[in-house]
Amino acid sequence: MGWNIPLFETDFGPDELAAVQRPIKAGWLTMGEETLALEEELRQRLGVKHCFATTNCTAALHMAGAALGLGPGDEVLCPSLTFVASANAICYTGATPVFCECLDEHDLNLDVEDARRRITGRTRAILAVHYAGFPCAVGELAALAREHGLALIEDCAHAVFSWSGGRPCGAFGDAGCYSFFSNKNITCGEGGAVVTDRDDLAEALRLLRSHGMTSLTLDRHKGHAFTYDVLLHGYNYRIDEIRAALLRAQLTKLDGALDRRRALFVKYKEALAGTHIVVPFADRTESAEWPQTAVHIMPVLLSPGTDRRTVMEGMKKAGIQTSIHYRPAHRMQAFRREAVRLPVTEAVAARELTLPLYPGMTDADVATVCKTLLGCTGSQGADSEPLARENLT
Repeated sequence: MGWNIPLFETDFGPDELAAVQRPIKAGWLTMGEETLALEEELRQRLGVKHCFATTNCTAALHMAGAALGLGPGDEVLCPSLTFVASANAICYTGATPVFCECLDEHDLNLDVEDARRRITGRTRAILAVHYAGFPCAVGELAALAREHGLALIEDCAHAVFSWSGGRPCGAFGDAGCYSFFSNKNITCGEGGAVVTDRDDLAEALRLLRSHGMTSLTLDRHKGHAFTYDVLLHGYNYRIDEIRAALLRAQLTKLDGALDRRRALFVKYKEALAGTHIVVPFADRTESAEWPQTAVHIMPVLLSPGTDRRTVMEGMKKAGIQTSIHYRPAHRMQAFRREAVRLPVTEAVAARELTLPLYPGMTDADVATVCKTLLGCTGSQGADSEPLARENLT
C-alpha cells in the first residue's frame, strides 16, 4: 500500500544518479577504484587504520568473528534486543551466542552488569550493539573485555556514525561493523563495512573478504599480479562498484541528514512528553554528546498491557507505517532455550513500537504521527508504574 508517512524513505537525487553511472561508464563493476575510494573516505571519517567495505553488515560481523578465531565451544555475549543478524553471525563461526539483558525502558542497550554475570570459562568475546544509534556503555564493555581477556566486536548497524567519549562507535573494540541497508542512515540497498586498528586482524579480514586470495581481480587487471595463492578458507563478501559509488554520494549528505534526524527525535520527545508513551533515550538530548549521536530509528514504548497489534492497525488505517525493533532473539525458534529468561528485555520488547523517522519528514508529519498514536492508544495505562527490574523477576 501507499503510505502517507512511511517508516523510512531514501534520499536519492542527481548526485546519486551520476555516481552510479561512473562504474558503468568505466566498464569495471567488481570491487575496484570506487571501493578503494569509499574505504579511504570511511577510514578518514572514523579515524581508524583499516576499513574494508563488504556486501552487508552481517558479512562484516561474520568476518570479524572469523578473524578473531571464534569457533565451536566458544561463547559470545550479546544483547537479545537486536536484529537477528548479530546472533546469526556468531553462529556462523560455530560459537554460541549468550543473550544478555537490556538496561531498562529508558536505555535499550546492553546491561553491562548482566553481561558480567554471564561470563564463563568459555566466553571469548562480547558483541556490543548501539541500539537506534545511541551509543551503549561501550567504554565499560571495553574495560570488561580487557579485564577478562575477551575480544570486543561492535555492531554499529544503527550507529552510522555515532561518537562516544570523543571516539566513533566501532573504534573501541577489536572490530567495528556498519550497515548500509536500505533503511540505514546512508544506503546503497545492501552494503556494509568492517574497521579495525589491529594490523593482524586487518590482514585476516582482507583475506577473508575474497576467498582467502593473495591478490584481487583488480590487481591482475592492472598488471600488479599475474596469479594468486589461497591462504585460508575465505568468503565472497565483496561489495561491487555501483554500490560503492552510491555510498560515496550518500556520504556527502550524511552530516545534514543526521542533523535532521536529531531535530526530529527532539520533536517526537516534546510531542510525547507528559503522555503515557515512553521515549527511550530521551535524556540523551541533554548530553554533551548529543550533537554526535547518529539517531537511526524512533522507538517508543506503549503502556504495559496495550494491544500493540490494534495500535499498529489503527496507525495503518491512518496511512502511517510502524514497525517493531525487535522481537527478542532468545525468543526466536532458532535460538530458544528453555532455561533462558530475560524479563527486562521481554517486557520492553512487548511494548516497543517504532515510529517513522527519516530526514525528509516535516515537523507537521511528526505532529500527525504523535496525534494519531495517542488517539490509537487512548488513555490505556496512563497511570501505570514505570518498568522496574524487581517487579519482573
